[in-house]
Amino acid sequence: MGSETSGMPAPDPKHAVRATRSAGRKMRSLLLDAASRLFKERGLSGTSISDIAAAADAFPSQITYYFRTKEALFVEAASRDMLYLARATEQAALKAHTPRDYTHALAETVTATDTVAFFAEALTLTRRRQDLAPLVERTIERLHSEGARAYAGQVERHGWRSLRAPEESSRRFWAIAIGVIVEGFAMGRASEEMCRELLRALGEQATTTSTNDGSRLRLVGDRDTSPSTDGETSS
Repeated sequence: MGSETSGMPAPDPKHAVRATRSAGRKMRSLLLDAASRLFKERGLSGTSISDIAAAADAFPSQITYYFRTKEALFVEAASRDMLYLARATEQAALKAHTPRDYTHALAETVTATDTVAFFAEALTLTRRRQDLAPLVERTIERLHSEGARAYAGQVERHGWRSLRAPEESSRRFWAIAIGVIVEGFAMGRASEEMCRELLRALGEQATTTSTNDGSRLRLVGDRDTSPSTDGETSS
């Protein structure tokens, strides 16, 4: 008598690989979620690999498998949180109909959490761990490029006249925001106070007067024949 499995199709190796990759991505995400929460609460030195594994219902060996070291996990968690914040900032600013409201939405969103301060710690860590610097560099470039794209879209949509190019505006925003927030956390300032200081430092970004020559504001990613610089979130 034949085996009960005779006639059954053989397992698909590609399906098994996809399932394994999916499980791996889920575990990495769970570890990053747990690490982010604990690092923000206790800091790098106050958080152990065992603590993170327990919080994620995982094994310590899984952390070293996916991230190698606690420091690498710290930098990746901070970078991911920063990109999540940038996305939330852009979404909040989409509701604005004036340049002033747009800037207020950006400032209120970035100062409402400790994510920027968390990312600043990752920046400091890479000074001693240059092997982790590429991840931070990629994160910063995404902040700049995606922010420039979002800002350019708003300017074009509402017919604002930007006082600076989108790329410059985005880089300026994040540079000032990181500085104001790091100083604010160091001085124990409330988020409302940091928001006011950030708005003061940013000043006016654009006016509601549309350009007179009718030229379209160049969006990041538009193709043209002139040389362009590389860039990749907010303004």
